[in-house]
Amino acid sequence: MSSNQLTRRSLIRSTSLLAAGALATRLSGTAAGAIDLDKVETVCTKGRINQSVSQWCFPKWSLDELCQVSKKLGLKAIDLLGPKDFATVKKYGLVVSMVNGPSLSDGLADKKFHETCLAKIRESIDATSEAGFPNVIAFSGNRRGIPDDVGIENSVEGLKKIAGYAEQKKVTICLEYLNSKVNHKDYMLDHIGWGVEVCKRVGSDRVKILYDIYHAQIMEGDIIRTIKDYKDYMGHYHTGGNPGRNEIDDTQELYYPAIMKAIADTGFKGYVAHEFIPKRDPLESLTYAARICDV
Repeated sequence: MSSNQLTRRSLIRSTSLLAAGALATRLSGTAAGAIDLDKVETVCTKGRINQSVSQWCFPKWSLDELCQVSKKLGLKAIDLLGPKDFATVKKYGLVVSMVNGPSLSDGLADKKFHETCLAKIRESIDATSEAGFPNVIAFSGNRRGIPDDVGIENSVEGLKKIAGYAEQKKVTICLEYLNSKVNHKDYMLDHIGWGVEVCKRVGSDRVKILYDIYHAQIMEGDIIRTIKDYKDYMGHYHTGGNPGRNEIDDTQELYYPAIMKAIADTGFKGYVAHEFIPKRDPLESLTYAARICDV
């Protein structure tokens, strides 16, 4: 690539992020952990992406504080919570976009965990449906020496036992894609083909993939093409910077404005949840992320 091309690319990137950076700077400067709600501006205005945020990434804030910030920013939901938190989220007119479910490592790919997994998924479906929320998380679990094709067969067998119930309750079961290279050694659903094959064989609109962009970048990359090619199997998205799962800004290798545009262009109506761990002021970081993802 020529130096002129590099300059042009840098200019486009810098210009598209400039407004978000300027706004984020105005929001910083409060004491550590403190939130000045008067400084929080609504940055999600276009409505093409329904944004959410994972509470576990913002431990300095209570759930009430996270809900207040999210509401003012224009986010629609809080991600990865359980029934004990539903009332708090509803108090602010927000949604729980993904409800916690069974074990991450002891998952559907191993038949010996089916009874426990399916019981927990059913329990989560009941609570989620009663609350009027959309999604329940599920996991392939670890390989433990099980070949991928057998893991697919086992997962399909288990999901077929619960898919009809999810359809009845109008709740979507989302199998999360995780990386097995850095964070979750031996995890089976670590490439998109595995998850798509499971969804195809189950054959239910209520069984989809939770496509975690951070994890997918580590394992396979090719994010935008994957989003377009497998749009019918995507039920939920997570953001995160790579390397490090930190801010989704120009310190890392993923360009989220283009990724969000690709998601919006597929007609996706679900939720995109921020699941990055801020290294800077959390209000500054979340505001920046929300702004650049409002495409």
